Amino acid sequence: MCQTIEKRLDELGIELPAAANSVANYLPVAQAGSIILTSGQLPLADGKLIAAGLLGRDIDVAVGALAAKHCAMNILAQAKACLGGLERIARIVKITVFVASAADFTEQHLVANGASDLLVAVFGEKGRHARSAVGVAALPMNAPVEIEAIIEITPEQ
Repeated sequence: MCQTIEKRLDELGIELPAAANSVANYLPVAQAGSIILTSGQLPLADGKLIAAGLLGRDIDVAVGALAAKHCAMNILAQAKACLGGLERIARIVKITVFVASAADFTEQHLVANGASDLLVAVFGEKGRHARSAVGVAALPMNAPVEIEAIIEITPEQ
């Protein structure tokens, strides 16, 4: 992509939130060499969950995918806070998507598409990533989705 990431976000109508502070004894993002790793990000908007409950019981795939999109936006907010901007992102390496699921729900991969689609829309080929989508019994705050990311960055210039 020849344009800046911030310009691309504007074109997509995406405004990143402020990066959330950790609420316990962990870092929201950590750097190891040319890799940053985010802690799990919840689907928060204005400090509140955009949805709550289990996929397949309380909410449907469309709402779950929207929640995953918000998780991805919060991942980018954490990366931006860590790096001072998004231009140093060389590529999204992997995301792990945890989906709070009813026992018979098997469409975690469709929920995860909400995050994957956003990352590819923003970064193009650099946004294509490896991914795991895992069903879990419950997540913090009754969130439907939580996502963590591994991101490769370029050296500071």
